[in-house]
Amino acid sequence: MNLSYWEIKSWLSNIDFAVIGSGIVGLSCALQLREQYPHSKIVVFEKGPLPQGASTKNAGFACFGSVSEILDDLTSHTEQEVVSLIQQRIQGLSQLRKQLGDKAIDYEQLGGYELFPTSEEERFALCHDSMPKINAMLSDTTPGAAFALRNNTFGFGGIYESLIFNPHEGQIDTGKMMFALLKKALHKDILILNASTLSSFVENNDQVQLNFGDFQANCSHLLIATNGFTSTLLKEDVIPNRAQVLISAPIPNLTIKGTFHMEQGYYYFRNIDNRILLGGGRHLDFKREQTTVSGLNKKIQKRLEKLLKEIIIPDIEVAIAHRWTGVLGMGKKKTSLIKPISNRVFCGVRLGGMGIAIGSQVGFELAQLTTK
Repeated sequence: MNLSYWEIKSWLSNIDFAVIGSGIVGLSCALQLREQYPHSKIVVFEKGPLPQGASTKNAGFACFGSVSEILDDLTSHTEQEVVSLIQQRIQGLSQLRKQLGDKAIDYEQLGGYELFPTSEEERFALCHDSMPKINAMLSDTTPGAAFALRNNTFGFGGIYESLIFNPHEGQIDTGKMMFALLKKALHKDILILNASTLSSFVENNDQVQLNFGDFQANCSHLLIATNGFTSTLLKEDVIPNRAQVLISAPIPNLTIKGTFHMEQGYYYFRNIDNRILLGGGRHLDFKREQTTVSGLNKKIQKRLEKLLKEIIIPDIEVAIAHRWTGVLGMGKKKTSLIKPISNRVFCGVRLGGMGIAIGSQVGFELAQLTTK
């Protein structure tokens, strides 16, 4: 890259904190760094023209998990670990709302529902019978019962008429959230450089050398917030998982309001702008979906269409307006990975598909690592 003296001086020199990734974690981290270090030079580097992970591609669920998902988590985590995960999601969402305000992100607490196809008799019975235990487990975490039964008033087809309702779940407008974060970061004199892909870094005695392919920069501290793309920079337990999404054309008089989950959270849908946004299905093709490469999976997209037409809006013919994918950061554990890599390098990654709920908190904790 043919850089000028001015470009090098203004953007790439004397960087105190370099943040990699301009998603919800990276920008939240940068904003917290500004609170901690009012006069430091903070630069956020982003590989794409827009955030390339899940921050501008997610479904906008401000959630903390369904009953079937919690039961599944209990098979690989202790009860206290599961409670801690849910507490982190509640705390993270509170942090996001406090940071940006409900109006800026279009936050609505319409509640969340879990529905069960009639073919899932065993899972429905297990979740139904486990509700008292889970409510007791979360009694010190949520005001009132976390889960209760509600009747199917939405016209869903082929499901049990009883839905499991969570009054605490909400939804946001993902695009507005990211726009508000970017606007706030710029207002706080945080530089954001797009089209800057970090290929490697080398830590020296008093600085970290950043290699971007066609240019270099140095910083005093490096903070990595790349979530699903972490494996390109670090050898940590973070596995990329591609999420498939589609959204319908507008549906007149749409009465479906809220966030909805099926099959341990592997399928999820919601209302937005009189449309149905539907995503998930990676469990149908785990191996192929463990990738950072953008692309539609025909098998999964076909299944999503089938769910839309047969269960979600069985009596309505509607076109699919758009399809896309995002990349999540998963691992053997659902706990986030927030830790120092060395004295000058830190990471806040592995959000486990809960980026909206915990992203702000992960960014906050990542920034705080620099003071320890």
